Parts: sequence; structure tokens; C-alpha cells
Amino acid sequence: MEDVNIIDDFHITLKDSVEATQSAPSPNTTPPCNVDENAKEIEIVPTGGEKKRKQTSVVWNHFSKRKCDGLWKAVCNYCDKKLGGESKNGTRHLHDHFKRCPLRTQRHITQSMLNPNKKIEGKSTLGTYNFDPEEARKKLAQMIIRHEYSLSMVDHEGFVEYSNTLQPMFKVVSRNTIRSDILKMYKAEKVKAIKLIEDNKSRIAITTDMWTASNQKKGYMVVTAHYIDDSLILQSKILRFMYVPCPHNAETISDALMGCLMDWNVDRKLSTLTVDNCTTNDAAIPIMKDKLFSSGLMLSGDFFHMHCAAHILNLIVKDGMSILDKGIVNICESVSYWTATTKRNEKFMETARQLHIQSTKVLALDMPVRWNSTYVMLSTALIYKSVFARLK
Repeated sequence: MEDVNIIDDFHITLKDSVEATQSAPSPNTTPPCNVDENAKEIEIVPTGGEKKRKQTSVVWNHFSKRKCDGLWKAVCNYCDKKLGGESKNGTRHLHDHFKRCPLRTQRHITQSMLNPNKKIEGKSTLGTYNFDPEEARKKLAQMIIRHEYSLSMVDHEGFVEYSNTLQPMFKVVSRNTIRSDILKMYKAEKVKAIKLIEDNKSRIAITTDMWTASNQKKGYMVVTAHYIDDSLILQSKILRFMYVPCPHNAETISDALMGCLMDWNVDRKLSTLTVDNCTTNDAAIPIMKDKLFSSGLMLSGDFFHMHCAAHILNLIVKDGMSILDKGIVNICESVSYWTATTKRNEKFMETARQLHIQSTKVLALDMPVRWNSTYVMLSTALIYKSVFARLK
């Protein structure tokens, strides 16, 4: 009932505004004429066994059809100008007037729509909004980037139907088009980021790491810039996520890293470069220092090379746990056995339910590149200690 009252109030307000504009003189209006009050509302009445054709053009959303001196007139809802409204007149002149009407606020004839809004008091109101297809495409690209969706989702039949239901005027683009939009967005954001870094007065610290993807057997490198902005707030931005071709030696790594730094124009503003403690990185640092201008580095580059604290901590933990190698290896082999197949895993979890173990954690193997993965493996295995003993 509340929504019905809102719509009724909207119609009453609209009618009052129309009557007010009719009574007020305007330089854009035509000379007054005798309006047939009984003919304001258009009805489709059968005449001679046939029905009048309905008004299907969207332009009639901005004009009212009224009878004036015995002739049908199309009255502009914005400036009250009266134009020919007979069927023989067509709608081209109405479109032309809509484009040049000085009192309208919409940029396009299909952009004016009613939109339910919420007030703080919880009451609903009706307002208008302008649909912008370019802005909708931009938000679609941002959604795919933010949530890491597949580009092929725009070709899915269900997504297309869902989008048409939300906004019939929005045409869902193909995966190639959305890919092009994302690349354009990346280039635009890159230009902004380069300008921001160039204008910043502080030096830039670079951190980088490299790993080999297990499913592709390819090497990738990520380069991140850290700096303090003019508001003394630490900022971090990923400069590049790139593929590094084989062989992954010192020359290849230094070339890839230098190419990224020069592409972003930060090679003259560096403070430090933080890498992990592998021998390849140790050999790549002197090559980079030779390519960089030593005068542009702090203290001639004496503190340019920084070792990764997390990697050092990882080495310390591994060295300290070396006395537990035998026990850790036994646990690792047990976890590997019971997680090798689905049947074994189901048997393991069934035994855990029989022993009334309430935990929902799953067994996990440790990973050499993650120093806390061994702790996760051991802490989970301790929960299922009695299960291992029964299945021994």
C-alpha cells in the first residue's frame, strides 16, 4: 500500500506541475487555444470495427497528447510547446524538438527512468537516473578485475539473460571487447600511477620475488614499489607481474627487473632492492648496480641490496627444526598417504567421526617455500593423533 501511495503522490505532483505550466505564460509556448478538457486522457476506442494504433514510440514519454480546437496536439512536458499530434504527422518532428528543447535535462531520449530510492526514515521515493552504457561497461570490467572472474563469463547465456533483466538497454559485450576494455583501463591507470610516482618527492623501495608455477612450469616475477607519499602514509603498488623466460640465471633476472624499473621511470629514484637469499639473486645485484647510475643511489649503493627478513626467518626455523626431521618426515608420509586418494581420505574422516573428533580441519602437507606450512601440518595432525593410531 505504501508503494501505491507513493505512485499516487507522484502522479498528483506531476499533474499539478503540468497544470501550473499551462496557466503560466512562456516564450516557448504557441498562442493559446481552446483545449477540450474531456480529451486529455487518450483512450483507444473501437471505430468502424478497428482499433486505433497504440503509441509505441519512446518519444511519447516526453509529450502529452491533447485535443486543441478540434485537433490533436502533442504538448511538450518540459516547455509546453504544442506540435502536431495527428497520426499523419508522425513523430520525427517530436524527436527533433526533444533534441533542442531548452528546458529538458535528459541527454538522450531513452535515459530518463524512474528509480526507487530509500530515505533515512525508511520511506521509498521515486526519482530519475540516467543510464550510461559506457559507465556500465566500465563497472563490468572492474568487477571482472576485482573478483578475478573469467573473461568468458560475458558469453555465458545465464549472465546475458541476467544483465538483460536488470537493464534491457545494456548490450553485453564479447570477451574480446571486455579484454580490450580491461587493457585500456590498465594503460590509463598505469599513466596515472607513473605520474603519481614521478611527482612524489620520496625515494622508492623495491621488493621482488620469483617462483615457478607448478601447473605450467613457467617462471614469474612480481615487482612491488613502496614509498611514503606527501601525507607521510606508506603506499605500496604492484608495478608488474611478468613472465621470465628460461634460463633463470643472474643475467636474465637482472634484465627483466631493469626493464620493469626503466618502463616505470623509477630507476633514478631507488632506495633499496629487497630479494630473497638465493645465490642467483646475490649474483644479479652487482649486475644491476653496474647498469644503474651509482650517483643516483644512496651512499653510492652500499645499502642497495636488502635481504628478505621473512626468508631469513624461514631459514632459522628450518635449521632449528632439523633435530625433529625424523618425526616430521614420518608425519609427512602419513599425511601424504591418507590424502593421496578420495577413498583413503573418506576412510580417515569416517574413523575421526567414530572417535568423536569434532574438528573440521583437513590434513595438509607442508610446502618448502612457506615456512609456516610445517606448523599448519603438525597442528592439524595433532588433532587427529588418535585416528593415526587406530589406522596404524
